[in-house]
Amino acid sequence: MADPASTPLGKMLLEEITPVVMVLCTPYVEESCLKNGLSLIQLLSPFCDFTNIDVPVRTASDQPYRLRKFKLRLFYSSDIRQPNLEVAKERLKKVITHVGEKNFLESSDPSQVNNLLSRPESEMLPSWFQFFNKELVRTLSFSDHEAFDHPVACLLVVSSKDDEPVNRFVDLFNTNKLPSLLNDGAMDPKIMKHYLLLHDNQDGPFNKATKLLADMRNAFGQNDCQIICINSSQDGKIHHQDNPWAPFKSDALPTENLGCFLNLDDLNEIKDFMQELSSKHIIPYMEQKIRVLNQQVSATRKGFRNQIKNLWWRKGKEDTIDTPNGPVYTFNSIESQIRILGDYAFMLGDYELALSNYRLISTDYKLDKAWKRYAGVQEMMGLTYFLLDQSRKDAEYCMENAFNTYLKLGSAGRRNATRCGLWWAEMLKTRDQLKEAATVYFRICGEDTLHSAVMLEQASFCYLLSKPPMLHKYGFHLVLSGDHYKKCDQIKHAIRTYRSAIPVYKGTTWSLIKDHVHFHIGQWYALLGMYDVAVTHMLEVLASTHQSKTMQELFLRDFLQIVQKTGKTFEVLKLQLPVINISSLKVIFEDQRTNASAAAASVKESLWRSLEEDMIPSSTARSNWLELQSKIIPRKYKESNICVAGEALKVDIEFKNPLQIRISVSSVSLMCELSANPEEDANSSNNEVQNNEDRTSTSSGDINSCLILSEVDFSLEGGETTVVQLTVTPRIEGILKIVGVKWKLSSAVVGLCNFEFNPVNKRVVRGRRKQHSPSSDLKFLVIKSLPRLEGFIHSLPEKTYAGDLRPLVLELSNQSKFPVKNLKMKISNPRFLYAGNQKELNADFPACLKKKMNVEKSGSHANVNKTLQNLFHFPEDISVQEETSLSWPLWFHAAVPGSIPLYITIYYEMEGVSSIMKYRTLRMHYNLQVLPSLDVSFQLSTRPSRSQEFLLRMDVVNKTSSECFQVHQLSSVGQQWEISLLQPVDSILPSQSLFAGQSLLCFFMLKDHRRSSTSEDSIPSLSHIQSDVRLGPQDNSEAFFDVSSSPLADFHDCERSSQGMSSQGCEYKSF
Repeated sequence: MADPASTPLGKMLLEEITPVVMVLCTPYVEESCLKNGLSLIQLLSPFCDFTNIDVPVRTASDQPYRLRKFKLRLFYSSDIRQPNLEVAKERLKKVITHVGEKNFLESSDPSQVNNLLSRPESEMLPSWFQFFNKELVRTLSFSDHEAFDHPVACLLVVSSKDDEPVNRFVDLFNTNKLPSLLNDGAMDPKIMKHYLLLHDNQDGPFNKATKLLADMRNAFGQNDCQIICINSSQDGKIHHQDNPWAPFKSDALPTENLGCFLNLDDLNEIKDFMQELSSKHIIPYMEQKIRVLNQQVSATRKGFRNQIKNLWWRKGKEDTIDTPNGPVYTFNSIESQIRILGDYAFMLGDYELALSNYRLISTDYKLDKAWKRYAGVQEMMGLTYFLLDQSRKDAEYCMENAFNTYLKLGSAGRRNATRCGLWWAEMLKTRDQLKEAATVYFRICGEDTLHSAVMLEQASFCYLLSKPPMLHKYGFHLVLSGDHYKKCDQIKHAIRTYRSAIPVYKGTTWSLIKDHVHFHIGQWYALLGMYDVAVTHMLEVLASTHQSKTMQELFLRDFLQIVQKTGKTFEVLKLQLPVINISSLKVIFEDQRTNASAAAASVKESLWRSLEEDMIPSSTARSNWLELQSKIIPRKYKESNICVAGEALKVDIEFKNPLQIRISVSSVSLMCELSANPEEDANSSNNEVQNNEDRTSTSSGDINSCLILSEVDFSLEGGETTVVQLTVTPRIEGILKIVGVKWKLSSAVVGLCNFEFNPVNKRVVRGRRKQHSPSSDLKFLVIKSLPRLEGFIHSLPEKTYAGDLRPLVLELSNQSKFPVKNLKMKISNPRFLYAGNQKELNADFPACLKKKMNVEKSGSHANVNKTLQNLFHFPEDISVQEETSLSWPLWFHAAVPGSIPLYITIYYEMEGVSSIMKYRTLRMHYNLQVLPSLDVSFQLSTRPSRSQEFLLRMDVVNKTSSECFQVHQLSSVGQQWEISLLQPVDSILPSQSLFAGQSLLCFFMLKDHRRSSTSEDSIPSLSHIQSDVRLGPQDNSEAFFDVSSSPLADFHDCERSSQGMSSQGCEYKSF
């Protein structure tokens, strides 16, 4: 260990345990000193600390050594008394409050722990700790059981302006004016006296003062009288750059010029006087006193005979009753003499002599049960061991013993225990026993909450400086300290300590204590009226999912109250309430591909591309149409998506309430930027949008704005998640960028969330994507308004039964001012849906399906090729004019049961509207649920005797649970088959209806006309010979359903195609 005297504790001991000089002066002396803004003691104090005095001293055993450092403490006689406890507490409170104000104004953001640990220890520790500790120690000055505060000398100062200065010296040392400790016998009143004549050069010539000095020396002795001159400056304009009096005048104003009448000669004279007083008077006096006392102690207490005598005299005192203060010892008792001897030796640096006397008296006090004096001696023994740099174990044992003994005295020893603990902790810190020092600071904490706060804060830094750093204990003790500060209304200190703890818990799993710290900092800043900072810290606890429901309600309520007090609306970036799932972000926009519904927008792009491959122009069938416009679109925006002015872009965002309580969210809208069109110079390398103000709109439905943004309000229950769809509609051409989303929480604070572009997390529902900048996913080139068809299929059922056949109407409307033409339509599953003939639009259903009388049958139906190719071309003369609609018939047939998706694409072209976009497609998607109805099966067998005839068995089962069906007819489709019923219908189906779960069994005769004819000339002239059997009442005169005409024949061909059957063979249809 380094020289103990150079350690913080050593320096503190050399400042606090030093000789005391009692000062007595006349009013004229103070008057002369006050001309400089100083009292007499303040004037002299800067010159009482000697760091290189070099005075030869001899120990009691006549061993010489040199005293290098020495200090005097000056006190007026009126101040030599035990400080009033309440006054002392108030002074310490002012010290802490002043430091809190100063540090709060100078505070900055707390450093990261790693940055803090990289600093030197001197920069890490608050500088005011040492000042506070000294002030706390000084509250125990002038106790009756310790001698190092007893005056060793008295300095009597009289002004040359005083009348009869010699008599004034005599009057000053009047016993009636001396401190009570000297008159009560606790201190020796027979102390060294030194007489000083103070001459103010502004009061007259020096000659008078010289004569007065001669009279003083005749009265009090040649060596004990001196004179000094002050105020040699006549104008009082001297300015001292170093200002040595600043530490001793805490109430000095910054503009106050201390020592303005003291020139350099005055300062040198004062300095010489104080050094001479110390080296030639006080030190020799103390040295002589030590010799005398040592001789007395040796004669009465040292040696075997004296020790036996002392023990015999004190025998039986261990049976006496304990009292708080123990026996009363006067200054002339042998116990007091030994204590004075030890303290004098300690102050002169003769630590061996001091330790031997402390040991000697320690036993006496213990036997006398003078516990306070015993603890005081143990305390001094520990400090002496430390300064001797001997026996760490003995030093710590003495400090531990003293500390515990003080505590046993209760309130009478509490403050002494605090002082002992401070010195003990400093001792441990010097020896790098920082964890043990922190424990001592923690033990010092007692009934005084404010003092405990300071001790806990000092303990926290011990944990921080330990090797390795104990960061959690550092942060925990800071929080404890801040809590104690708050109890004492030291809010700024509480904020400072709590803020220092923030880096410790940042990034850790200690969520509860993090919430505690931020929440209370926010509350305390609000108490100081600093609402902006308060809101910042309260935001940290809003999304505390780990807290209970009660605490979440408390956090949100207090946060909203603080925001309300600010009187303004806060905008918070990345507000965590509610939580926005960026990975769920889904952008839906339309370029040349438009959607009739949200269901169509959710279909995979690959499915639409495969469906549209034969529809779009062949030049773009195998490439992205956008790539072909490279000469039209500016280079900077080639990778941007394209949208159309006046058409909404939709963004689906997932919001989640992470709390257990209900929250209200309002005014949810997108944040967008819309800039003007860039110059279309494909060869320019500086093709950027410059000097264009971003134009945004935040009000929904503002038709005069460049953007129309939707706003959504909703509330979320605890843990609830919802997906919100927001829209933005650009009204002019330009470059649109979706920046983020904003919302209002409880109508009090605006949350902002910027979309950080991540290609993995963004889903853009549109065409093929090339490898490009992620930011382009939310960046759009807005082109001028284009025609856009809207489509809807009327009467399409969501749920039906297998075999259902019905007409539908496709309605296409054009709300733009430009017509569209060259319409095409492609349906993914023609077994269920296909386009009819325009003549069928207003046909009477089902009468339109029945056979027409006296109409010659055609050999084929008109829509065979159309159905097989799955692509329908609207007539060339068909167009959808501006602000009109087009209706077109469709036929629906529920071919098979199951969940059936239908995908429909309508292609149309625009002429002379846009050079970028020549055509558009309308995508429609429907999901159908087809339920089972009738299960029909056939079994065919030949008749051995007649090869052209066959027996046909038909089984029909109603698979529904509640539906009833009527069976009208069975038809055979082919060129040579004739069908007939083998039994009456009434015996087969008496009720004429097939109820749920009921089955039907019928037998028919099939006859092959080809085999029965001898030549091709005998084959009937019709290309299709139809045979129909009525399964209902035979007297029914209604016409049969015509299975050879559209739409029945078309759906029949689709079924044959899907089953891979040829046109040859026999088919059956039942109705």
